[in-house]
Amino acid sequence: MARLLSVNVGLPRHVEWHGRTVNTGIWKAPVAGRRRVGRLNIDGDGQGDLAGHGGEQRAVYVYQIESHRYWEQRLGRSGFVPGQFGENFTVEGLADDQVCIGDRYRIGTALFEVSQPRVTCYRVGIRMEEPQMAALLTSSNRTGFYLRVIEEGEVGAGDAVNRVAEGPERMTVAEINALLYAPGHPRERLERALRIPALSPGWQGSFAALLRDPGASGNAGLVPEAAARTAAPGFEPLRVARIDRESADVISLALQPADGGRLTTPLAGQFIVLRLHTGPDGPVLLRSYSLSGPPSDSQYRISVKVEANGAAGTYLERRVRVGDLLDASEPRGAFILQAGNGPVVLLSSGVGATPVLAMLHALADGASTREVWWLYGARDGRSHAFAAESRRTLAALAHGHGTIWYSRPAADDSQGRDYDLAGRMTARDLVRLGVPRDADFYLCGPSSFLDDLRAGLAAWGVGADRIHFELFAGRPPMMPGVIDVAARQPHPPAGAAGTGPQVSFARSGITVRWRAGDQSLLELAEACDVPVRWSCRSGVCHSCESGLISGAVRYQPDPLDAPAGGNILICCCRPSEDVVIDI
Repeated sequence: MARLLSVNVGLPRHVEWHGRTVNTGIWKAPVAGRRRVGRLNIDGDGQGDLAGHGGEQRAVYVYQIESHRYWEQRLGRSGFVPGQFGENFTVEGLADDQVCIGDRYRIGTALFEVSQPRVTCYRVGIRMEEPQMAALLTSSNRTGFYLRVIEEGEVGAGDAVNRVAEGPERMTVAEINALLYAPGHPRERLERALRIPALSPGWQGSFAALLRDPGASGNAGLVPEAAARTAAPGFEPLRVARIDRESADVISLALQPADGGRLTTPLAGQFIVLRLHTGPDGPVLLRSYSLSGPPSDSQYRISVKVEANGAAGTYLERRVRVGDLLDASEPRGAFILQAGNGPVVLLSSGVGATPVLAMLHALADGASTREVWWLYGARDGRSHAFAAESRRTLAALAHGHGTIWYSRPAADDSQGRDYDLAGRMTARDLVRLGVPRDADFYLCGPSSFLDDLRAGLAAWGVGADRIHFELFAGRPPMMPGVIDVAARQPHPPAGAAGTGPQVSFARSGITVRWRAGDQSLLELAEACDVPVRWSCRSGVCHSCESGLISGAVRYQPDPLDAPAGGNILICCCRPSEDVVIDI
């Protein structure tokens, strides 16, 4: 019979790690006597990161004394104590390859249900003083598991652990863990897992994502957007076929294959990266530009805002002419028009119109019967890009609606002819216009525009899954548990310059040489204050999965499951030649 050997609790604390301060509840210690277990936690316990630990689905973490002994032997260490792995219950028995999701156990006066395997992160590595511990736990299928509290009660060391009900499908913790993190995701097993009501919603969502696109490369259960929208690395020369003036400060360039071949047809909303060679002694510039024309395999159109201090825009306007060759990447990006029959709302400001204009073209070319709203803001008539083109394209739709805002109309701008409303677009305006709240909303524009509209739409009751937006400056950083980190502009790393391959972080505009002391591209990015996203730092969770625009990398160590083709896991790879990364 299984037994509860120790009840372990601990409140979050601040620890120093790699020059940062991390808030973590990974340190747990045994308590004497009995403790009450509530729906969300054990009395006296706490978690530093509630997004990944604690709560109803993860109220109690269980780990086995047998696994303690396994790791002592494997790591060549001794003296592990209850709570060593951050577990609340140290138990004898209840092996991961025997306990099933949905099993119910009576311990003391409380009733528990197994909800999911543990999702390991870098903080277990801090506690264990082993940076690869997250990957070791997951790959060994000795993760431990979480319990949901069905009936609150009291527990104490020495209590028997009695199974009182078996979960449906009889899928073990180890099997569920491997189904998500190991290569190969058999459809039959995914379907079985989704028939287990006790499986936590997060894991159900991951398995549903794997089922939706079984032929996709990578692991859609961990990073569905990145896994679904990738591109082959590399640049190819495209010839400038046409240059047009769209407004006082926006030009468009039509690009065609230099060899007369066919292009990869982009999805409406995607972008390409240009590599601009500004001269023998000038810097190489990398810039991302949305494709603003109809999706095509014969021509790409980009539209560029030319700003006084904008090096790339100024170069394209002043130096590039029809017939010149420009290096361009394959189309990439997950900000794309979603299939469906419901209403579509395209919201943009300034040159942010470019990706949603491509979506408008795609809807018109497909003779869509969907309700489509074109909502656009400009400063005045001189800065109103694509005015005639957007009106003409919108008129081709069966159910098109359009509204234009000018924030500072000029004296010769006519309300009702050039624009509809004065001021800046707000979510309240959308309500007054009768925009349907159940639509899919696509937003692109300056950061203040995005922040205001996203907040306004959320306050209106629009679900987060219906608000789609593009951020060319990159996604916001994700560093779970790290506190008091001031945002800084990306910069070359301190100290002596590296001598290895060139590493370019395209969205951040930084190009540096690889340094021998860096353990991964993630570490180099952090040294440059490039915004990054990570959790495990050991090739497990895919939070750091990023697009490889050009070049090649080698892994050290190998990830548990490979990223999607054209993507890399920056937490565990190094450049084997010059690379350009989409962060």
